Amino acid sequence: MGTTTFSGPVRSENGFNDITKSATGTITTNAVYGKSIRGGVQQLSGAGAVDTDNLITELTTTGANALTLADGTTSGQVKIITMIVDGGDGTLTPTTFANGSTVTFDAVAESVTLVWNSAIGWVATSVQGATIA
Repeated sequence: MGTTTFSGPVRSENGFNDITKSATGTITTNAVYGKSIRGGVQQLSGAGAVDTDNLITELTTTGANALTLADGTTSGQVKIITMIVDGGDGTLTPTTFANGSTVTFDAVAESVTLVWNSAIGWVATSVQGATIA
């Protein structure tokens, strides 16, 4: 099916799935919209880039890890980052950050929820234990 444009509300009794289909026909569910919203999860071990494709990134640090986050793609985009394994501090440096310059995670279950605003960058809307500087 190609792109479809609707001028009124779109309704479903059983929710919606956002999917991608590979060249071989494999279907991957990226997000589910129903009674709850579930997005994809990036598993990031060690230093590296926190992606902007998945809703959630779960961090496993392996030392003092430098993490980066590129600018979002559209205002309202949400990113949740949580440390799940503490092997050292993880320091996140977003390209554009409205609240400071870094977010540091140093214990399991520390998290930050960010919302992209195209005028001012990533905005921390919730911080649990992590340190913003």
